[in-house]
Amino acid sequence: MTLQIKNRSWGASANAPTLANSSANYTTCSIESQFRQAMQAAGIPYSGEVIADGKLHRVHIEGHKPGTLNGAYTLHLNGRPAGYFQDYKTGISQTWRSGNGCQSVSYAQIKQITESRFQRDAEERKKHEETAKRANTLWPKFKPINLKSGHAYLTAKRIQPHGARLYGDALVIPIFNESNQLVNLQFINPHGEKRFLSGGRKRGCFHIIGDLSQRILICEGFATGASLFEESGQRVVVAFDAGNLLPVAKNVRDLSPDTEIIICADNDVSGLGQTKGREAALAIGGKVMIPQEPGKDWNDMLTGGSRNA
Repeated sequence: MTLQIKNRSWGASANAPTLANSSANYTTCSIESQFRQAMQAAGIPYSGEVIADGKLHRVHIEGHKPGTLNGAYTLHLNGRPAGYFQDYKTGISQTWRSGNGCQSVSYAQIKQITESRFQRDAEERKKHEETAKRANTLWPKFKPINLKSGHAYLTAKRIQPHGARLYGDALVIPIFNESNQLVNLQFINPHGEKRFLSGGRKRGCFHIIGDLSQRILICEGFATGASLFEESGQRVVVAFDAGNLLPVAKNVRDLSPDTEIIICADNDVSGLGQTKGREAALAIGGKVMIPQEPGKDWNDMLTGGSRNA
């Protein structure tokens, strides 16, 4: 049996023509640079070529999976420079104007962008559906596991399986959507390197540990979630990464509107876990808990282990 999986961590000129309007002079080079900087400031890390021809261009966004074209932009220099850019994966979108009094993006351009987004969304939904079918076919074939001694990762993290299964030397974690449908799988090798099924949905999806309880804890990784449940006895929802904390928290809030929710964020040296954790808690009226020690998550704090284990 062969699985197709995607990598996780395994795992803002002097001779150029001049454009004039009533208030300012612009060069093509400076406009393209300003536009690119605006994309970066909006949270779209793109440093490639900007073609100001008024057409829609699909581009690769830095940090996204190689080969993907999750970004799009259009930029025109007809009289008053203006443009539009978007990250289809995160939903970030913004119109841009250079200087005061610049005209808005034309209706035709917005229509073109919208049609491209619909096409992109349809393609993504199809991939998600295909991967969900594959996950549901594969999951029953994997071997159940009951003790932490059954896999090196569980032993290293000092946690129990909590619904995980085995595929070869990989620990497999089922991932569900807000309708309790199996949509994806995470694979963790004995060294802690993680992968997901290629093309599968992850945004807003999660793995649940424990029954309904007085409060719900939301965290990033499976090992962290297992440790939190074993320590507290409260239901834990695993979001799989910091960027997914907010969409998962929103789904959990919709499913449990009256339950106390605590975001148990990682204390990342980069500050990402703390930032995303606080953002998620603020959005749903929840609380946030962060380990005091930099570079630690709640598995480290509760078991005395290391995130590199």
